[in-house]
Amino acid sequence: MNDSKIPAWVSIIVLPLINILFAFAFSAIIFLAVDVNPIEAAQTMINGAFGYQEGIGYTFYYATNFIFTGLAVAVAFSAGLFNIGGEGQAYIGGLGVGLVCLGLDHTLPFWALLPITMFASMAFGALWAFIPAYLQAYRGSHIVITTIMFNFIASSLMVYLMVNVLNQKGQMAPVSRVFEASAGLPGFHTIAGWFGYGFAESPMNLSFLIALLCCVLVWLLLWRTRWGYAIRAMGSSPSAAEYGGINRKRLIIIVMLISGALSGLLSLNEVQGYAQQLKLGFVAGYGFTGIAVCLIGRNHPFGIVLASILFGILYQGGAELSFDFPNIDREMIQVVQALVVLFSGALSLMLVKPTERLFVYLDEKKKSNNTNAAEA
Repeated sequence: MNDSKIPAWVSIIVLPLINILFAFAFSAIIFLAVDVNPIEAAQTMINGAFGYQEGIGYTFYYATNFIFTGLAVAVAFSAGLFNIGGEGQAYIGGLGVGLVCLGLDHTLPFWALLPITMFASMAFGALWAFIPAYLQAYRGSHIVITTIMFNFIASSLMVYLMVNVLNQKGQMAPVSRVFEASAGLPGFHTIAGWFGYGFAESPMNLSFLIALLCCVLVWLLLWRTRWGYAIRAMGSSPSAAEYGGINRKRLIIIVMLISGALSGLLSLNEVQGYAQQLKLGFVAGYGFTGIAVCLIGRNHPFGIVLASILFGILYQGGAELSFDFPNIDREMIQVVQALVVLFSGALSLMLVKPTERLFVYLDEKKKSNNTNAAEA
């Protein structure tokens, strides 16, 4: 499937790290322009993200959302489908979680409710991805256009439901009632307490472990199953895959259902874990950031975890940075994030050809040395 001369570990780990270093180098120029020491700024960001337990919790709380949406993009992209609809699919997945919690939180504890909310989040997210998938497979509509449209439809639908149907009676705020405490996902500080360890309270919760499990399952799907081979074959060459007997239309539907289900799982972290109520705007751009996470992670679950942690650092550490330095505001942190996306996404291939030539040269040199040694 891949005839590149670059080892996988170089492509997944080394090249993205070099691109990120380029992004931070340009970010340093921006900090210098506003009279901020970039080394001090970097130290503040790292300390804000990992210097204390609450900061660590926030970093991994953000990373959880990026893992779900990054995996969703990766599965679709492996099949040659660019799913831009993670935002809407996560939103509707949250609707499923909210409806289950609002209906059953008085009767079931979280461990009995969790399988139901997981199924609801995946089912609602998958169903929201189904229509664009069907239109792509059977009507020739472009998946990018339809998924973007469905993001706006999901947003409008949620506004209507939260304002007119699911909001608390007698209140103007477009939020549902708070779920019963027994229905919420346990925070990481609670889980650590089960094993006799102390950890500061933070939004990080059980869904982080679910996200890591999803990484393993996606890896198994894409690289250890026949379906995964068919998905990657279609992504590499749709015509060759069809010639080989792969049903392209059916596979488009399956891939988009899986992608939508993964996006929907984000709502476990936001709705059942953090907010413990349904409200507007909880997706907060995580679906779009997942595209960058997938590109930085080179479409591989392990790389996606690393990229998600990176963006968790940028989100949490950036908040600390804007708080400690009056010359830096939130918009400048977004510029840093944009530079990371630029160098790791749009310019992600700029080092591939030189690196490939390097490994070809090293391989030829090794063969030449082996030949000379054998002749001697």
